[in-house]
Amino acid sequence: MEMESAAVAIVTVPFPAQGHLNQLLHLSLLLAARGLPVHFAAPEPHLREARARLHGWDGTLPAAVRFRALDVPPHESPSPDPSSPFPAHMLPLFEAYCGGARAPLAALLAELSATHRRVVVLHDRMAAFAAAEAARLPNADALGVHCLAASYNVGWADREHALLRRHGLVFHPPDACATQEFVALARRMGQERRRAPGAGMVVNTCRALEGDFLDALQGIPSSDGQRLFAVGPLSPVLLPLPGAGASSGTSRRHECLDWLDAQPASSVLYVSFGTTSSLRPEQVRELAAALRDSGARFVWVLRDADRADLRSGGEGDAAAETLRAAAASELGPGASRAGVVVTGWAPQLEILAHGATAAFMSHCGWNSTVESLSHGKPILAWPMHSDQPWDAELVCKYLRAGVLVRPWERRHDVIPAAAIRDAIDRVMASDEGAEIRRRAAALGEAVRGAVAEGGSSRQDLDELVAYVTR
Repeated sequence: MEMESAAVAIVTVPFPAQGHLNQLLHLSLLLAARGLPVHFAAPEPHLREARARLHGWDGTLPAAVRFRALDVPPHESPSPDPSSPFPAHMLPLFEAYCGGARAPLAALLAELSATHRRVVVLHDRMAAFAAAEAARLPNADALGVHCLAASYNVGWADREHALLRRHGLVFHPPDACATQEFVALARRMGQERRRAPGAGMVVNTCRALEGDFLDALQGIPSSDGQRLFAVGPLSPVLLPLPGAGASSGTSRRHECLDWLDAQPASSVLYVSFGTTSSLRPEQVRELAAALRDSGARFVWVLRDADRADLRSGGEGDAAAETLRAAAASELGPGASRAGVVVTGWAPQLEILAHGATAAFMSHCGWNSTVESLSHGKPILAWPMHSDQPWDAELVCKYLRAGVLVRPWERRHDVIPAAAIRDAIDRVMASDEGAEIRRRAAALGEAVRGAVAEGGSSRQDLDELVAYVTR
């Protein structure tokens, strides 16, 4: 018991949206790989889903993380609305989680506090109630985990910041990119952070991507504290095997990777819009026509958005079938030779790491943005909501590693096939695209250097480990 009481317990508390869950789980695995005891606390359905979708890691490592279920009150689970860019159907879950997970988390923290020298809570900044619960304990610290771009905080603090003006970057305020109800929830979580200031902030980025903005953040007061640990990318950076797919350390292999193995190098466009939003059927038809007419090889993840209740099916299956029918009506019978349509989960890291993949048409969620650039793949940006318009600005104007497919100002429009095809041709088959691909490849090399021995992210991870185990 003396050894156990001298130990430090790490508790990671994600926000229950897939991109946020992924980042906190990847951080948990990074810390577990350093020999730290980590407890990953989330609602039971999300624990199951996070484990099911995890890939890219050594298969033995997840066993080093203890998955702790947080009971959440019953809540509505409405169907996604494809006509709404923001996933408002998830809001009942978000509200139930931020209100109802506090008590079970407090019980978990009290249990660990009684048997450990220190408890360190690493919480998604949108789950700031965890910081308030940590503040109640005499031997607990809390650090916020920022699951958005570091540069987003600079724009939030000052839309006229010199960095934004210098690069012509436009910061769209949250109320232009999300529902009023979600903005209100985010503000309540901000109030929680101010009532229980943290010891610092962990950011899923690196100096290769956002060095100037990390420097700028040091001068901006934060309720998370002034310690800043830029440890990204949190997800693994996979290395492609010669002439085949990426090595992920797992025996599972998705069939789309076998198809990629048979394609020429840098010839395939990967298309995916994340897990919380879906396109309208009429937009799916236009995108399918663009892929058909461009002649590009493709892997297209075509699925309906996740429900708030991950156990639900039925309506989601019917909605997904509607999308598949819309795509098939335009792709035609020869589609199987030109591309693969994936209607369920897809191994995004392995697809992006594959040598046949040339570029990524993406909603520009920060997780997907970092994963794409980490593997040296340019982005065809199609922002949907929240921070995604900013990520598209960062990729296309600041890093110059992508092109806009749908400008944010046209978010309510159906983008015609001709405009989509033009963006595909620009990246896949033009001199401009060759330069964009070159810059993306250089960024990938720089990111790999950041996580290597002596790199900036490795150093910040070392400092984070030293801080939580002090």
